[in-house]
Amino acid sequence: MHRRSFVRLLAGTPFLRDFQMRSDIPTLRVVSGYPASAKPGMPGPYPGRVVSIRSDTCVDTSTGAANDEVVREMMARGMRTLTGAGTTADAWRRFFEPSDIVGIKVNCGGYPHCVSAYEIVADVVRQLMGIGVPVSHIYVYERFQDQMNEVNYAPHLPEGVQIVAAERANRNVDNSGYDPATYLEADFFGEDDTRSNMMRLVSRVLTKIVNIPNMKDHGATGVTGCLKNIAYGSFSNVARTHQRGKSHTYSVVGALAAMEPLRSRTVLQIMDGLRGVWHGGPFARTTRYVFYPRQIMFGTDPVAIDRLLLDIIEKERRARGAISIWDRSPGSLRMDDTRARDADPNVNIIIREPGHVEYASTLGLGVYDRARIVIKDVDVP
Repeated sequence: MHRRSFVRLLAGTPFLRDFQMRSDIPTLRVVSGYPASAKPGMPGPYPGRVVSIRSDTCVDTSTGAANDEVVREMMARGMRTLTGAGTTADAWRRFFEPSDIVGIKVNCGGYPHCVSAYEIVADVVRQLMGIGVPVSHIYVYERFQDQMNEVNYAPHLPEGVQIVAAERANRNVDNSGYDPATYLEADFFGEDDTRSNMMRLVSRVLTKIVNIPNMKDHGATGVTGCLKNIAYGSFSNVARTHQRGKSHTYSVVGALAAMEPLRSRTVLQIMDGLRGVWHGGPFARTTRYVFYPRQIMFGTDPVAIDRLLLDIIEKERRARGAISIWDRSPGSLRMDDTRARDADPNVNIIIREPGHVEYASTLGLGVYDRARIVIKDVDVP
């Protein structure tokens, strides 16, 4: 099948059911020449299953520094508990084999206080190499090179790991890192460029992806978890979905995450909750809004993990006396006024769309119903 002949509108039964609930969903046109695998990576082999590994000693909350030894043990316990494997190596072999080319999708937007932890990223690389994946077949990736430069993973990783970004900075002027034949097309605000293209690395190079988001608030989506990290972090021109107080992230986050081959290749979700951000996200330019969940969550179902994240961020905001992430009151809106938002946790600059997590479940990406999510809690000393 020719790439450009494979065009489908997101207008199947799940979309129509949700459209009856929301009358403001834009028409989304998906173009991809990649068929779904027989067993897509999302929601993967463990739908509705989440393993949460906690440790009071994993982070020094006075300095923000992580304890590498404790994090390694949390990672090992998490993978074994998720898979039921007898050894950590066997747990990783459930997802990867030596012939794979593996991408590690990090989150650098919360620099300097809340990014995908060096310790977690390094352990993922270590475990992949341990089961025979060549170091040259491991890619740590993000959209923007300037953010990758700030975080600077290289000194923490073995020589030979590929560190890749799609474009120099968030200016939408360099499209060479994106696949022109794989995109979502929609007109949100009458913008000139109506396409969001998948990264070439994702569509043409990688065979498997590990997604490592943070536990963060987000001014447009409510939270930025597994779904938003893998979706908005793998496509061009996505900031156009939220502006002028309005957010189309409700439908677009899930639509992008469901696109092939991203959906089938994203096989493992490791949510970094060593540190978190309860307001002002996805950034963390100050420690004022940083908190310490001191946990790592494991699964293959991004919806289930993000459903729990909604509760985590909401609980923290309530404890701090801030408005709910579900607040849609015009009185809280200071349109596009980031200074006001950063100064006051009771200010929204856009009406948030935390419902994007439930919407993604209607696209088959995972389990949203809290009663159907099975959580295994494990404490590590």
